[in-house]
Amino acid sequence: MTMRVRARVRAGVPAAALVLLAGVAVSCTSDSGGGGAREAGSPPAAVTAEERAQDALPAALTGQKPDWKRCGAPVKAMGSEAERPGAKWQCATLRVPLDYREPSGETIGIAMVRTRAADSGERIGSLLFNFGGPGGSGVATLPGGSAQFASLGKRYDLVSFDPRGVAESSAVVCRDSEQTEAAHRLDSTPDSPTEEQAFLDSSIAFGAGCAERSAKVLPHVGTANAARDMDLMRRVLGDTKLHYLGFSYGTELGAVYAHHFPTRVGRLVLDAVVDPAADFVGGARNQVIGFQRSLENYFASRGVSAEDGTARVAKLLEELDRKPIPTDTGRTLTEGLALTGIVLPLYAKEQWPYLTEALKDAEGGDGTALLLLADSYNNRDDEGNYSSQDHAQRAISCADAKGRVSAAEVRKRHLAEFSAISPVFGPYLAWDLAGWCADWPVEGERDNPEVSAKGAAPILVVGTTGDSATPYEGAKRMADELGKGVGVLLTNKGENHGAYGYSKCATETIDRYLLEGKVPASGKTCES
Repeated sequence: MTMRVRARVRAGVPAAALVLLAGVAVSCTSDSGGGGAREAGSPPAAVTAEERAQDALPAALTGQKPDWKRCGAPVKAMGSEAERPGAKWQCATLRVPLDYREPSGETIGIAMVRTRAADSGERIGSLLFNFGGPGGSGVATLPGGSAQFASLGKRYDLVSFDPRGVAESSAVVCRDSEQTEAAHRLDSTPDSPTEEQAFLDSSIAFGAGCAERSAKVLPHVGTANAARDMDLMRRVLGDTKLHYLGFSYGTELGAVYAHHFPTRVGRLVLDAVVDPAADFVGGARNQVIGFQRSLENYFASRGVSAEDGTARVAKLLEELDRKPIPTDTGRTLTEGLALTGIVLPLYAKEQWPYLTEALKDAEGGDGTALLLLADSYNNRDDEGNYSSQDHAQRAISCADAKGRVSAAEVRKRHLAEFSAISPVFGPYLAWDLAGWCADWPVEGERDNPEVSAKGAAPILVVGTTGDSATPYEGAKRMADELGKGVGVLLTNKGENHGAYGYSKCATETIDRYLLEGKVPASGKTCES
């Protein structure tokens, strides 16, 4: 189990009460591509080397005409499919270079999905979505969640895609479902040399499986290449500017795009923001902080102190470490699976009642509810099939991040530090540092994503104060690092992973920006 950034919309997006606070929206002029205006006096973005390289791509790529057809059923899990989307949804494949250093060489396909703008006379262009992960399938997610984007669908073609290495875009596959089930049942907070070796052996075997089954794409699935794919997609779709709504990991992808292609930034929204200043260890530390904060907020809502609530969960996990408990499924609930089940409802306040019941049942000796929550988080279907999303997630993040941490470093430095922040989540995420990219067959690209986008059009950065997976502090740093006059911070006071669809105020602010080009005053605050 890992708690690294996951898909934003998994828990659903309920409506919330409207609370409009101070913050005047400023109407901005826009060009034919629909971009927002730069801050007065700020210089326009200079054309970058990446933009020149994209312009020089072969005509066979830049001139391709996607063959849009009625969508089939998207891939759901290894061995199963999701429900086929309705007739308004069209699917096509975009050809992109496997290796952008060899643009005339081998290509791979990027699966795309779209529905056309309802009001063609007022159409702005295409609006691209990435729902997070990394590893989340846009082809499977957008049609099922499109009702919440109905206002945007009046003037935009709603478009999403499976990034390279994901689902229908040359999916990275590293192990089968039986091996995945076995891995989930290992002790991910080892207490003995034997448990530690089993944990590390499984982690190393995972990377070896990726190299064996997905050797061709594995070196090329990083975020920078996905951003290049998005720019080619923009061009093939006929848009002069990229309009984009990214959630969770999708905020990192959108910011990397803006860095590489600042002159092509249209209206970009980054919601549930990954901290661009956090390296491999810092990103894990941020999540320890975020999930512990959410756990404490959950207990506070029930009149329980942070100390007592944390101690209660830690006691349950210790008991499960010694002896797993039965469930109605015939499988047992282990310590690691219990923690995964606790994590899922912390993504959204509306899911907290499920946590209440699941904890009560587990303390009474029935692990069924927590196991079902864990299965949902781990993308396991009723037949025992797991999706390959976790494979892509790991492959993309290990292709991006240089960070590699040994078990000795975990024991010496990180375990005590993380555990002091949270005795519930700290040990898991500390050991995850050693297991995540253990003996990974591809070298990581960088320590931190470069997101400066000097001279780009304003980018709306949305942070939620109680976000568990992408803590609010990262949104403030993202707005700063995008650059003066570029990053515009919108603060949402709430307890969800993201603001769009949870806060009416934030949703309307985002919609006005995307539909009318109205950029809110930086620092505006909403509430969920």
